[in-house]
Amino acid sequence: MKRRILCITILFSLLLVGAAFFVSMLTHDKSQQSTRSEEVLVANEIARLIDAGEYTEAREKADRLGDSLRGSTVGGTFGKDGIIVCGLAIFFMGMVFLYVYFKILRPFDRMKEYAAEIAKGNFDVGLNVERSNYFGAFTWAFDCMRKEITRSRAAEREAVENNKTVIATLSHDIKTPIASIRAYAEGLEANLDTTPERRAKYVSVIMRKCDEVTTLTNDLFLHSLSDLGKLQMQPEEFEAVPFLEETIREISAEQQDVEFEKPDFSPVISTDKKRLTQVVENLINNSRKYAKTKIRIFMTEKDGMLELHFTDEGPGIPDEDMPFITGKFYRGRNAGEENGSGLGLYIVRYIAEQSGGSLMLQNRGGGETGLEAVVSIPIRNEM
Repeated sequence: MKRRILCITILFSLLLVGAAFFVSMLTHDKSQQSTRSEEVLVANEIARLIDAGEYTEAREKADRLGDSLRGSTVGGTFGKDGIIVCGLAIFFMGMVFLYVYFKILRPFDRMKEYAAEIAKGNFDVGLNVERSNYFGAFTWAFDCMRKEITRSRAAEREAVENNKTVIATLSHDIKTPIASIRAYAEGLEANLDTTPERRAKYVSVIMRKCDEVTTLTNDLFLHSLSDLGKLQMQPEEFEAVPFLEETIREISAEQQDVEFEKPDFSPVISTDKKRLTQVVENLINNSRKYAKTKIRIFMTEKDGMLELHFTDEGPGIPDEDMPFITGKFYRGRNAGEENGSGLGLYIVRYIAEQSGGSLMLQNRGGGETGLEAVVSIPIRNEM
């Protein structure tokens, strides 16, 4: 494109020079005709002076006529006016070419080089936005597109890494309970359960390990649904206290490690019963797994929200882990050898937020130990 515009500039310069030459020639011809008329008049006057015998005056006029004839040449006239006009024309076209080059051609060349790098997959190269050129808005939009593609690729790489982490974590966490199930099943097959107590113990361990596997696969399933935005919430209105009392009784399974303090009020909430059950189950199982103490559950009401408090007397969560503990696949430093996918608190937070509430975690203070998890759920406004 630069060559084409340069050729057009040279062509227009030649046309301007030619036009200037033509105008100069026309002006010179008119001036020459006027000068010749004056010279004829002077020559006639010299002839009359000679006839009248005025030789001195006739000689002076003849000398002036000769000087006039020697100075009136075509080259001299054009060399003075034409060169000025042609110089101005060339200067003007040169300035036009420089303007087009710096404001259009050079930014366009940069855009071509930038597009070529993007086509090669080099998304790290940046493009400076120059508001003064005609491609400023286009340059900004193009660079925004590059940044968006970069973010999308980074998110894709993170998703791939997350999937690898899920597979590795699930394989590791399921392997341990499966091994225990197999060991106790082989014990039953070999008739090692010689007493009813031993047989009950074997059956109890097998059932507990099956529940661990079920919890892991449920967490993984909920994670995949939340990632795809397909976690279906089917809210319905119901009284919170009777539902939670029955749900906690079923989850505690006669283990006597969960204490539910029934409040003197029973608000009506609107949420998904199945998802709320998963929230309660995850928080109770987390306390059982990591705190291994008695779990206390009570309810409060604040600013139109029902707050479910889950407290234990365990070691709590280290302060350095607290900002990240509800992230996907994150496990605190106090997890130890306990099995887990790092999805439990992430799923609790996700379901709470989808219900219009939130999850808050804090270590208990004031001489008390343990962790307090507070799940808030909107209370239905009474009409």
